[in-house]
Amino acid sequence: MRITEISTHVVGTPWRNLTYVVVHTDEGLTGVGEARMLGHTDALLGYLGEASRRHIIGSDPFDIEDLVKRLKYGDYGRAGEIVMSGIACVEMACWDIVGKALGVPVWKLLGGRVREKVKAYANGWYTVDRTPEEFHAAAKRVVERGYQALKLDPFGAGQFELDHDETMRSVALVEAVRDAIGPERELLVEMHGRFSPATAIRLADLLEPYNPGWIEEPVPPENLKALSKVAAHTNLPIATGERIHDRIEFRELFDLQAADIVQPDVGHFGGINETRKLAATAETHYMQIAPHNVGGPVLTMASLHLGVSVPNFKILEHFNDFADAAIKKIAKGAPEVVDGYFGLPEGPGLGVELDLDAVAEFPQQHADFDLYDEDWHFRRGKGTR
Repeated sequence: MRITEISTHVVGTPWRNLTYVVVHTDEGLTGVGEARMLGHTDALLGYLGEASRRHIIGSDPFDIEDLVKRLKYGDYGRAGEIVMSGIACVEMACWDIVGKALGVPVWKLLGGRVREKVKAYANGWYTVDRTPEEFHAAAKRVVERGYQALKLDPFGAGQFELDHDETMRSVALVEAVRDAIGPERELLVEMHGRFSPATAIRLADLLEPYNPGWIEEPVPPENLKALSKVAAHTNLPIATGERIHDRIEFRELFDLQAADIVQPDVGHFGGINETRKLAATAETHYMQIAPHNVGGPVLTMASLHLGVSVPNFKILEHFNDFADAAIKKIAKGAPEVVDGYFGLPEGPGLGVELDLDAVAEFPQQHADFDLYDEDWHFRRGKGTR
């Protein structure tokens, strides 16, 4: 079997575009992959066009390891977000093809299942006025849908520092959400890499009474020693990793023991197998994995296959029930959350098929996401990521 062509399709939403890659073969089987880019969709499409000619066309979709190696290293330049996202789209599409050819779901090719269902956490649910009352009511609606965990970014558009009034307002939002969901459900707090270590430590102390399951990206991701400083001064678990795009770059994080949960984005990280390898290394450091997932149904399904088969998998992020429920229609077999959990994928391959007629209903958007633009931040209802 050989790859004969790839086609790309962009689904637009007001706050981000989703890029889908369909890989075609000479035996008629196709596979689909997905990545989400912020501000670089056209760059991703350009890379895929060049990579298709140089590396992809003519490859055997079963030889996933070889194809990823050539894509990552064959152009000599150091692979970053765009290259690793392009690799991810093609790589997960190849897994889809292999599973279909063998008549088995992808998780069976990854070593089989270690659990029957995967816990989900809701995100994108708090596009409301930034008041404790509105956040409380919105969190109640999440619970009513059966979710056992949710995440929020309670902070304003601060950078490094957060003044007293904004700090108290942010903490009040977390307090309101904890009151709404009760003590038994998981509350996860996103910081989006805004703060200095000193500010992050101070905020962690204020949040501790509300028992968050983690604080995420408390400092910018480039300086892992700064993250290590935060970890050394809080009792709260630390989660990070969505903006690290190569498993080799996680080495320093592991050496420093600077986090408790790693969060690679399967769509930015070279795909399913690269994430599986990272999870195995994380396991040797007694860390859990909870993939960053702001994509649509294909990326969610790819992450779900990992969740079924990875022993140290903690939980999977899900937006599509809240921020953009309409895009679930672009794929047949889209994963669903029932009573707070994703069920076991049963179809061959990834188990989800792109509906190109539905895709055409969501053309590419000039979507903007600027965490540090206060006007944008308030316009979006204090965060949808």
